Amino acid sequence: MMMNTTLDQLRTLRLETMAQALEQQLRTGGMAAMSFEERLALLVDREVHGRQDRRCARLLKAAKLKYPQAAIEDLDSRSTRGIERSAVMSLVLGQWVQAGQAILITGPTGAGKSWLACALAQHACRRGHSACYQRVPRLGEELRIRHANGTFTRWLDALKNTDVLLLDDWGMVAMDAQTRADLLEIIDDRAGTRATIITSQLPIEHWHEWIGDATVADAMLDRLMQNHHRLTLTGESLRKGTQTKAKTGLRATASAASKEVECSSSGATGQDQA
Repeated sequence: MMMNTTLDQLRTLRLETMAQALEQQLRTGGMAAMSFEERLALLVDREVHGRQDRRCARLLKAAKLKYPQAAIEDLDSRSTRGIERSAVMSLVLGQWVQAGQAILITGPTGAGKSWLACALAQHACRRGHSACYQRVPRLGEELRIRHANGTFTRWLDALKNTDVLLLDDWGMVAMDAQTRADLLEIIDDRAGTRATIITSQLPIEHWHEWIGDATVADAMLDRLMQNHHRLTLTGESLRKGTQTKAKTGLRATASAASKEVECSSSGATGQDQA
């Protein structure tokens, strides 16, 4: 009776994971041999890790990453890709988020830029940092909507307080004057205090020209370049392998279906002859 009351009180205090761990201890006979301090330590440990897992899940959901399952542990670091696993892991395990640094990822289409950027942001979420994913080609429309409905200032404040901002496909489409000004505001608010990840097919030396306005470009790039890391991916598109496998699978399926039809036809012919 007393234990049921304790379990109810734990749940009232929103210690659900601890309550579940206590119920598990009660069902496990071997726990009786452990001291009170040991059992209490296990309960607290379960609650702490449970909260961390739930926070990570909330952060990943809010980030809306293009590849939410991308994990830095799965990084493809073949020599043909132009990156070294040791260098990337050194960056990942460092203080780039806390230091408000920028990571600039460039390379040809299909090289895995977006995947790597999402893996970096996902790892930041796992370490308790907030993140936000934005595709630059759609950013102009997003900004126009927010200006029209009066939510731009509040959204700008939210981005300012987000630990990691991922700007994907930078330099793919031209920007109008309003988008340039808004993007400068976003980058200026974060410079030196919040981390930013940018992916682009466009080499960094051409970014100034793409931005279009010399004054805005100078201000924007000055803030991005003051404290940044560069990752340049190379090699053929990784999508080619996926497409080849898909086509091979389709051909195999079609071949199997064809053989099945042939067998069915043979069977039907045999029956007719019989």
